[in-house]
Parts: sequence; structure tokens; C-alpha cells
Amino acid sequence: MKKIVLLGSTGSIGTQTLEVVSSYSEKLEVVALAAGSNVAKMEEQIRKYKPSYAVMWTEEAAEELKVKVKDTDVKVLSGMEGLLEISALPEADVVVTAIVGMIGIRPTIAAIKAGKDIALANKETLVTAGHIIMPLAKEHGVSILPVDSEHSAIFQSLNGEPKDKISKILLTASGGPFRGWTREQMEKVQVEDALKHPNWAMGRKITIDSATMVNKGLEVIEAGWLFGVTADKIKVVVQPQSIIHSMVEYVDGAVMAQLGVPDMKLPIQYALFYPDRLPMQDNKVDFFALGQITFEEPDPEVFTGLKLAYEAFRVGGSMPTVFNAANEKAVSLFLDRKIRFLDIPELIGASMEQHKVIADPTVEQILETEASCYEFIESRC
Repeated sequence: MKKIVLLGSTGSIGTQTLEVVSSYSEKLEVVALAAGSNVAKMEEQIRKYKPSYAVMWTEEAAEELKVKVKDTDVKVLSGMEGLLEISALPEADVVVTAIVGMIGIRPTIAAIKAGKDIALANKETLVTAGHIIMPLAKEHGVSILPVDSEHSAIFQSLNGEPKDKISKILLTASGGPFRGWTREQMEKVQVEDALKHPNWAMGRKITIDSATMVNKGLEVIEAGWLFGVTADKIKVVVQPQSIIHSMVEYVDGAVMAQLGVPDMKLPIQYALFYPDRLPMQDNKVDFFALGQITFEEPDPEVFTGLKLAYEAFRVGGSMPTVFNAANEKAVSLFLDRKIRFLDIPELIGASMEQHKVIADPTVEQILETEASCYEFIESRC
């Protein structure tokens, strides 16, 4: 029985992780859940999965939850202190980091130091602190198992192959709802337009990131840390059907790819049971119905967020933190209808331009950089 801690249990990745647990309840046990403020959803999950611990981000939400589940044996905690406690539980085998934002960094570090394998679904952890996380995981003999569909695909395509023979990582993208659009066409994009993803059902923030292609930029940086390659060895390929989840090209010209339907449960299940593969129902590609798989090259002059991600990755240090934090703040403002869609990459670029890079930032400096970036954007909006 593998025992898991799930950070971000009420979000898209979290709920799908629990669906995998339900499918394999004889092999997986949830020992702790953590969420933001969705008390009703957390109560439902506690009653179904019976964890020993539950964490809510705010004290108010935790107090409300305590009242609702007082008839159970669950221990309710709150805030960062609660996240750190459950991430290092002695009985846990793997920590699934599906929590959104840079608050995922410290719990991930705590889990690694406690010897827990990490099923990583939190981009910000490696984007901003990859220089800390990857050496720490190696030091403690901990596996970082990617849950993002693209990184899982790369991980699977590397199985059994020497990493020094990689010629290029081909990171696929759907292109989002504005694939093929010009900047002029995007001038009047509204929130509702940007939330209409053609292939994937995701949370609001990541759906906007897909529309700007900033999400793919974050994945470029994450892939660099996960697989030990430079920006020049990662190429984004638009694959509109979202059937090829990513590919690896080797020095001899061979290309290995992982294909599957656009469903996050496959990479989640693969990470939880690696290196084993277990059956999954209704998750097969019908190639005859699909008919064709097509490819396009993204336009970095239209999707400037992608271009800025490569720049941040090449500069390194604290610059990826600025890229990530500026995007988080800008997306929040866009969702609140306070800025235009095209203002998102503009604010990212302005934030990067004014930033003085810290070459090897500590966790504290990463979080300070995030806060100062937020303040800069607030001063402009």
C-alpha cells in the first residue's frame, strides 16, 4: 500500500489524483490532504478518503472545517506550518504537489529532506527554485516524478536512453484558443474568450496561461531543470490535437514520443505507480477517428510571453521568479477585468526589465523577489 500526501486536493489535478486513488484503493491510501479555502469540497474528500490530516490555507477555513468534521478522527491544521508538517509525515511515501503558486516551494523542500518522493505538478517550484530542488533531491536520494503531461511524456520518452544522447526536447503545445491569431485580433480578447481552451479542462489561471502561451514558457524552464538541458535544446512545437504530449530527439535522429488522449489521469497514475503501468479504462486513442496529427511553429512575436520565458531561462538566477510572479499578478488582474489580455506579457516584460538579478537566490530571496514584483505591478496598475 502506497501512502500519499496530496497538496492542492480540491483543484483540477488534486481531484483527478483522487479519482486515480478511487480506481486503485487497494494500492493507494491518502494520509493527508491540503487545500486553499474550499471547505465544502474538503469535507467531502475527508469523508470519502478518510485521511489522518487535513490542512486549509487560512485559519478561518480551518476553524470552519473543524466544526464540520468534528465527528471524524481527522486532525485539521492550517497555513504554511500545516503544509510543512504533513509534507514530512513519517508514514507517507510520496507527496503530490498540486498546490498552485510559490507556496509549494517550502513544503516540497520539507518533503525531500524527509526522504519522500515527489509527484510534481507545481511548476513554480522548479521554475523559481530548480537550483535548490534538484541538487537537494539528488542529495537525499529522492525521485522527482513529473505529473505535467508534457514532462511526463519526456520522462517516458527518456526511459532506457542515455541522457547525454539528447539532441533536442520537443515540447508540444495545443496553441490554446488563439492559435493562428495576430496581435491585432487579440486586442479585444475578453476573459470568457481566453477561458475557452480547445482541448483541456483546467483551472482558470492555467487556462489563461495556455492562452498567452506563458504556460509553455514555464514548462520550458521546468523541463530544463528536470532533464538537465539548456534553453537551446528545448523547442516548442504546436500540436493542435494534443495527442502527442511531447517528444525527445536523439543525436542519431531518432525521435521518441509519448501519445495519449488529453487526460491528466494518465501522467498522474504513471507518477504514482512508476515504474509500473496499471490498466486505465476509457483512455485509448482512436487513430482512425483522429485521422491526422498536425504540427505548427509558434510565433514568438505574437505570443511574446513564450519569448520572454526563454530570455528568463537564459539569464537564470532570480529572473525566472520575476517571470513567474509577474505573470501570476498580471493574470489575476486580467481575471478581475482590470487589465487587457495583451497587458499580461507587457507587464511581464516590464518587470523583467527593471529587475536586478540575484545569481543564486535563497528561498527567502525568491519570496522577496516575488513580493517586490507584485509591488512593481501594483504601482503600474
